[in-house]
Amino acid sequence: MPEDKEYSYEVVREGSDVILKVNYENVLSPPSIEEDPVCMSRTINMLLEAGKVTKLIFQQKRDFEYDFDQVQIIQEIASLYNKFVKNRDLMTFLLAKDNPASKSRQALLQKFVYSIMKKDPLGAYVLIRRERREQEHILESDPNNLDKETIQEFARVLDHMLDEFEATALIKLAQPYVMGYKLGDRSIYKKLFHPTIKPDFMFTKLMASYPQEGEVLANYSIANTDVTIFELPGSVNYLYHIVPPEFKLTEAKYDLLDTARSIMAEHKPTRSEFVNPALMREVFYNVGHDLIEELANKQDVRLRLKEIDELAEILVRYTVGFGLIEILLNDPQIQDISINSPMGNISMFIVHGEFGDCKTNIIPTASDGESWATKLRLMSGRPLDEANPILDTELELPTVRARIAVISPPLNPSGLAYSWRRHRIKPWTLPLFIKYKMMNPLAAGLMSFIVDGARTILVAGTRSAGKTSLLGSLMVELMRRTRIITVEDTLELPSDALRKFGYNIQPLKVAAALSKGSSEVPADEGIRSTLRLGDSALFVGEVRSTEAKALYEAMRVGALANVVAGTIHADSPYGIYDRVVNDLGVPKTSFKATDIALVANPIRSPDGIHRWRRVTQITEVRKFWEEDPLRENGFADLMKYDATTDELQESEVLINGESEILKAIAGNVKEWAGNWDAVWDNVLLRTKIKERVVKAAAQTGDDNLLEAGFVIVANDEFHKISERVREEVGALDSDRIYFEWESWLKTALTKKKFL
Repeated sequence: MPEDKEYSYEVVREGSDVILKVNYENVLSPPSIEEDPVCMSRTINMLLEAGKVTKLIFQQKRDFEYDFDQVQIIQEIASLYNKFVKNRDLMTFLLAKDNPASKSRQALLQKFVYSIMKKDPLGAYVLIRRERREQEHILESDPNNLDKETIQEFARVLDHMLDEFEATALIKLAQPYVMGYKLGDRSIYKKLFHPTIKPDFMFTKLMASYPQEGEVLANYSIANTDVTIFELPGSVNYLYHIVPPEFKLTEAKYDLLDTARSIMAEHKPTRSEFVNPALMREVFYNVGHDLIEELANKQDVRLRLKEIDELAEILVRYTVGFGLIEILLNDPQIQDISINSPMGNISMFIVHGEFGDCKTNIIPTASDGESWATKLRLMSGRPLDEANPILDTELELPTVRARIAVISPPLNPSGLAYSWRRHRIKPWTLPLFIKYKMMNPLAAGLMSFIVDGARTILVAGTRSAGKTSLLGSLMVELMRRTRIITVEDTLELPSDALRKFGYNIQPLKVAAALSKGSSEVPADEGIRSTLRLGDSALFVGEVRSTEAKALYEAMRVGALANVVAGTIHADSPYGIYDRVVNDLGVPKTSFKATDIALVANPIRSPDGIHRWRRVTQITEVRKFWEEDPLRENGFADLMKYDATTDELQESEVLINGESEILKAIAGNVKEWAGNWDAVWDNVLLRTKIKERVVKAAAQTGDDNLLEAGFVIVANDEFHKISERVREEVGALDSDRIYFEWESWLKTALTKKKFL
């Protein structure tokens, strides 16, 4: 232990790490190797006593952690200091010479090492280098100097010390910045040392400082959290850097949170409490709010109501919540979050809507992983252990939903790893997809027509293509008088949100394909059970396994009665066929029950860095083929993505009225039977309405017009006006329908008559 009573330290082994933990609570200044010369000097002293370590953690309200690479830099300087000090010849060689100049030079050398090197090794190096130039100048100006031999000996010692310094990582890394260095300037150290910071009340670590050479690409704020996107030199990954509110608190607020968390930690939420996470969060928020207010009064800390609210929110995140994960999920630009093992040294990665794959400044710890796993077990009721190393579940927060996949040993031998897929708490809509260019208005109008035509639809795409979001947007196109049944192993479709909008909807949760030992009903049985629940539209979250046969049974039984739709992993219509028939064992004749393949895929930029989600095909599956739909023209594209225009283009099949599926829809409607022009006219009418909604949102600056609340009302009004016009004039007069609908829109925008 160091003699300085202000601080103490211990060496702790955690796995392969040897950690030097320093109690800095009694030190008035914050711990910072890069900013505080005293802290740097103390660190070198501790390293000399403790020996080799891999991490350095200062504990002072927050944990300030320096990782292996940074510790090695300072440890190398400690070793060099020790080497100089133990070299008696080096430190005393001039004292034997009986002249003031030699003693002065020796004193200068000792000052460089004893007084400066530990506090400012870079300063010591620069002073030695300057002194070496000074000795050279003395000899050049007076070649016959009587003390020439001593000067040359002193110069050789300085050269030796410079060689030793220049072999260290610190000097190598600092060389580009040494020119013009002023003694005491710590700016170079700030470029080399960047501790991660973790308040006492949380496990997760954060690289709080900005990258020195990063170029800012964008910055914005999400719920009092500062977000900055950096481009880093020498890396194709961007840095997603956040500074959340918990890292901007005063010391008094940190104390309040730490104390409040310690008190609330005594209550361990039970399984029954986790069954209703929303209620549990509300209870913990109210209790935490009162507790913080009480503690603030006791400690004479004056807080406004808004500040207490903020602290209570933070407290909930770090008791029954998921910490900084919740901050990330609140960013609407984030699509996916990846957390790899072993946790503790690896940053989280995210997929950003605009900047693609990004590294973050967040480093979750093993304690984070264990805490999240426990909560997810309780919330899902599903196991996560050696016999069941995969947990697939969902999480619903006040403003966002997420699907979570967890893998654990023995499948993942290095610990726990997580994948979080963010979903909007609000349902996606076709107008929203138009705004984000995932599809154009004609595609939206066409899909609206097909959904109303009660067809069978498979939404296909690669991972992260937006399949579930597309499927949810098709649900919004159904009239509210239609009963809907959803079947999912993790609840991702917007059932709860649509129920609040007045939909008659019944979600069913079935066992995950990879789950074992669960009491949940298998997916195929869940789908078959819907056939006994009456006339309903059926939406299946994802077709993965044995449920494929059950889904096609539902398609064939429910043909022409109501929509049957689901998602599947495939990148093309033939890919759907290959997956369904060859991988999942559905008979070829059953596959013909598929009417429409809606394919979405990510589109990449030429440099491979950027990508965008796009619907790439709307294809009908024809019925008159025997062996192979690709060879026998069983697939007919209605619309296909054109890279030059970056949007879907209608095909000749669609333009010329050769779509068998659309004709089949028309055959069930008196006004459309045998009249392709009337069918196409109705598709264009729906297109025009979708486009008008998007334009209205842009003109008013109100994106709420694109949300489900308004889109559902607008769709209902379209159907009511269509029915009224048909009864009055005996036909679906598109011009009149649109005129009356737009009149309704103008009134609704004026009076805000929408949900």
